[in-house]
Amino acid sequence: MNVPKTKICSSCETAFSCGDTSPENKCWCNNYPPIFNLSDAGDCLCPVCFKEACEDKIDAYVETVTPKKALNNKAMLLPKNDNLIEGIDYYIENGNYVFKAWFHLKRGTCCGNNCRHCPY
Repeated sequence: MNVPKTKICSSCETAFSCGDTSPENKCWCNNYPPIFNLSDAGDCLCPVCFKEACEDKIDAYVETVTPKKALNNKAMLLPKNDNLIEGIDYYIENGNYVFKAWFHLKRGTCCGNNCRHCPY
């Protein structure tokens, strides 16, 4: 069994645990979409900074997506994952889940429900 490493975030200098503990228990960062090249980020980021970096990168990508580009977007080509992440896939408004454009792009099609953030 592996022991997670204690690392220091390269952004905020907070200490955090990093690494798989077993083949079944992967590092927390595996819950996020694989959108970074290892050379892009330098060393590991803590969970808070990593989530912010993901949100920023995804938001920048979504801004470039037109309805025509949405039909063949990068998000739908990523490995499928049922894990929804607040702030990336959705936000909560008045107790309701509001799915963001990234969630719709990952699904790959329009559901026809006139969603607020539908990129299609």
